[in-house]
Amino acid sequence: MLGLGLVVYSAIPYFRASMQVHRSIEGFPKIQNAIVTQGTFDGVHVAHQVILQQLREIAHEKNGETVVITYDPHPRTILFPDDHGLELLNSLDEKIELLSKEGIDHLLILPFTTAFSRLSSLEFIRDILMKVIGTKYLVIGYNHRFGKNREGSFTHLKEIGPAYGFEIKEILEQDIDQVSVSSTRIREALRNGNVAKAARFLGHPYVLTGTVIHGRELGRTIGYPTANIFVSSPLKLIPADGVYAVWVKIASITRGGMLNIGNNPTIEGKGRSIEVNIFDFSEMIYNQSISVEFVDKLRNEEKFINLDALKTQLLNDKLQAMEALKIP
Repeated sequence: MLGLGLVVYSAIPYFRASMQVHRSIEGFPKIQNAIVTQGTFDGVHVAHQVILQQLREIAHEKNGETVVITYDPHPRTILFPDDHGLELLNSLDEKIELLSKEGIDHLLILPFTTAFSRLSSLEFIRDILMKVIGTKYLVIGYNHRFGKNREGSFTHLKEIGPAYGFEIKEILEQDIDQVSVSSTRIREALRNGNVAKAARFLGHPYVLTGTVIHGRELGRTIGYPTANIFVSSPLKLIPADGVYAVWVKIASITRGGMLNIGNNPTIEGKGRSIEVNIFDFSEMIYNQSISVEFVDKLRNEEKFINLDALKTQLLNDKLQAMEALKIP
């Protein structure tokens, strides 16, 4: 198994052109030499990044184009519709953004339906990998399964690949801090508020994207105005309640900030909310898209005896957040 310190990223340039996003097999372009991988890629974490690195390197070596196949909605929502415990690390738009940063040539988003779930592994190979994409080289992650009842495996692909004229490579499991990297372990870290650990596993900060909505505007009355964030993706995982140091992105502007997730007990909040105080920023941004990158958790949410005590704590929070963000 590879430790994080042993992952050596290629000197091959990431970007040859902007990633093309295809939302169905109709109209997918003819590719002479397709180097392909597939999966849900929830989080696009460091183990995923190793797969994508290999994809780029093989494409460079064989003068091919990289193709990533993913699915929308997440397969579990179709296969287990009564399971309401699914939480995702990315919305589809966030996933597209992360994959575009990995220098991928083509992203094929296949609609995951009940009918699609019934495709056998052989049908998937024949009808998608070969007829639609023309796969020449397939790169898959550790223990990857596909097709009806997850019947397809690395062994199965090795056996059938030569008959269809494609090669295959399996990427071994990745370790960080002696812990296997997986989307499940990243979710556990976030549910515990350990956003720094999640970032190590992800290889990038955890991101929430939403829309700025009207709130009660009580923060403005005590000198700490906040933007209330509505996250439209119902399956998006929201980290544990508490106060966090974050980077905030609005259009082309990036600012540091401190973000609270919780019920605002000191001012009798009504339900769980996500609010961010953006440093050195006073523009009106209602209805605009906003993204926050979590850097570190500062403290748990707590109830203060009065607003003066809350204001004192918020000043301390700001100083800690600026230190965590390395803002002078």
